[in-house]
Amino acid sequence: MLDLFVLGAAAGKLPVNLGDIIFQLVVFIILLALLRKFAFGPIMNIMKQREEHIANEIDSAEQNHQEAKKLAEEQRELLKKSRTEAAELIENARKLGEEQKEGIIQAARDEANRLKEAAKQEIVQEKEQAVAALREQVASLSVLVASKVIEKELSLEDQEKLINEYIQEVGEGR
Repeated sequence: MLDLFVLGAAAGKLPVNLGDIIFQLVVFIILLALLRKFAFGPIMNIMKQREEHIANEIDSAEQNHQEAKKLAEEQRELLKKSRTEAAELIENARKLGEEQKEGIIQAARDEANRLKEAAKQEIVQEKEQAVAALREQVASLSVLVASKVIEKELSLEDQEKLINEYIQEVGEGR
């Protein structure tokens, strides 16, 4: 059949009906008009809306990206500031600890010196009391020795013997 058509076209004898061609052309134009009015218009409107929606989404995404970058930078700055403040707090705490340590050490030294001085004063007092007590004993012994010497007249040997006895008595009394 294709051979007939090719042979007929080559011979110049095509069975072409002009009415059919015009009818098909009119139907095609009407179909194009209907498609333009009912199909292409709404499709184009949908495509425009879709394009605007995508453009809005892209703009929104760019704005969100810029805001995210801004927030990230703010967070970095806050983190940097927090680290600086933390370092300052640690340094202040360390200095305060050192000051307190020095204060405690100085207070302990002062207390030790005070106790040492109090002990020295107590030793001096006790020494003075001991010396006073010893003087009283020596005085009483002297009076005792003198009274005994007065009671009897002693020879030199008796005096030495008496003194040695009293010294022994004093030694045993301690």
